[in-house]
Amino acid sequence: MDARWMQRRVYGADHDDPDPGPRPGRDYVELTGGPLDGLLLDVTGWGAADRAEGAALTTEIGSYGAGGKCWYGPRRADPLHWDWQADSP
Repeated sequence: MDARWMQRRVYGADHDDPDPGPRPGRDYVELTGGPLDGLLLDVTGWGAADRAEGAALTTEIGSYGAGGKCWYGPRRADPLHWDWQADSP
């Protein structure tokens, strides 16, 4: 695992978690752009089709507030980075 990721926060980690970073033996992608920029998303166990599809992630800090979603999808040239695509209710 890239050493710089060890200092990063994982999407969905509790705010009071004393260690909100990545865990050994897990697979992560980095979210880029949008309201979740810089967070890591745990994709351990996701199949190739699921990873290619991307994800709608619930967040309170997107355009639609609490309960809104941010859509992220993999970069073609760099599937370890998922780019923000849009917000939705």
